[in-house]
Amino acid sequence: MFAYKTLKSGTDIRGVASEGGGAPINLTDEVVERIAAGFLVWCEKHLDKCAEGLKIAVGHDSRISADRIAAALFRAFTTYGASVYDCGLASTPSMFMAVLELPCDCSVQITASHHPFFRNGLKFFTPAGGLDSPDISEILEYAQNGAAPKETDNGTLVPVDYMSKYADNLREMIRKGVNAEDYAHPLAGFKIVVDAGNGAGGFYANDVLKPLGADITGSQFLEPDGRFPNHIPNPENEEAMASVCAATVKAGADLGVIFDTDVDRGGAVDSRGEEINRNRLVAIASAIALEGNPGGTIVTDSITSDGLKTYIEQTLGGKHHRFKRGYKNVINEAVRLNNEGVNCPLAIETSGHAALRENYFLDDGAYLVTKIIIKAAQLRREGKSLDSLIADLKEAKEEKELRFPITAEDFRPYGESTIAALESYAKAHNWNIAPDNREGIRISFPENDGDGWFLLRMSVHDPILPLNIESNSVGGVRVLAEKLLKFFDEVKPENVDYAALKGFLEK
Repeated sequence: MFAYKTLKSGTDIRGVASEGGGAPINLTDEVVERIAAGFLVWCEKHLDKCAEGLKIAVGHDSRISADRIAAALFRAFTTYGASVYDCGLASTPSMFMAVLELPCDCSVQITASHHPFFRNGLKFFTPAGGLDSPDISEILEYAQNGAAPKETDNGTLVPVDYMSKYADNLREMIRKGVNAEDYAHPLAGFKIVVDAGNGAGGFYANDVLKPLGADITGSQFLEPDGRFPNHIPNPENEEAMASVCAATVKAGADLGVIFDTDVDRGGAVDSRGEEINRNRLVAIASAIALEGNPGGTIVTDSITSDGLKTYIEQTLGGKHHRFKRGYKNVINEAVRLNNEGVNCPLAIETSGHAALRENYFLDDGAYLVTKIIIKAAQLRREGKSLDSLIADLKEAKEEKELRFPITAEDFRPYGESTIAALESYAKAHNWNIAPDNREGIRISFPENDGDGWFLLRMSVHDPILPLNIESNSVGGVRVLAEKLLKFFDEVKPENVDYAALKGFLEK
């Protein structure tokens, strides 16, 4: 019997939905319909509403399997009496906003984010936000057991164009934020390149920026194409970032922006073709979020730089709270802090997931980019550029990420024991262990001894120990890597393959 729990990926459901990836399709119509029934059972329990009459919005990104999966959801939901709003091509964040604005009881987005074209998945939203990991486990358990509400013939399916309303909200946000003399065209004179990577983000160029007067000449890959023929739609992907950087320079644009497939992440490029990504993106988002929130706390993932911490705390006067990798981990931590009375306006991961308190702590790439564009327009009135906002951000000279597979079937205990062994080793050698790290172990070294840090942690989902190294000096990454290799060679942790570290140093 098929194990539904294998489809769980953190707070999402993901599987193989199309041929072409060399793996059998496991996100079949039957599987999708059983998951849909399981979701309705979850809704009856947690929303305290009967499946019959439940209002559900459904959207999808541009993947080639989207129509098939949507049809399976429609069949299942209407079989049990739900009223379904077919939102068609949509961004993931818009499907949360649809719950609030249509309004409806819940929503489903069909997406697998930046994963290959042959994969797809499901994300679920209620007015409280995206479902969390335990919720996904519960839904999959219902699906495994064939749990379903009572069947009825009262279900309905209605097409709804919510993306037009979502784009209108973003346009009005820019008009108010810029407050230009020509209120209707606050981006007149701006040239902005948009790279949608053939995902769901093409609307941002044509439906948000262009009507506000922006010149979008040079924008690329706006048309949805579920095979992603030009590059992976992912702001973390080197090829994707190189492509949007080149397009921005070629067009002579003031700014470039890039989205992942379902637009819950975004990145930017300045007029010189320099990436506003990772630590730079976190810095700019922090500067924007701390306006009106003096002394506020910014929650980030664990691999942010020392220079970013200095920038947030000394330049901006805020507090930097490093937490675990995983966008939902970062968001949940920010929500927890706010509930405890801590002023925390932003949760952001270096991957480009950014969630602002003012926007329901929703990770929305279009919302983040919109905030950046508003700030760019405000700064231009003062004769400044976005660069001026992060002039005091000290950036690393070198950085490297390596990944060490854990070969044991029960991998987590081996990974955790390796991290514990490194902590003991560090203490024995008087290494400086970061006191504010909340994931794995982060160790810093002085200017004459590597001038940087490394972080060894467990992957969020996979049997892997990722290693991040960063140095403020040329050659420093190698010095730090050599220190770590001595640890591995002496301790020889069982079932951890650190050949990548040896290979890096041999080069």
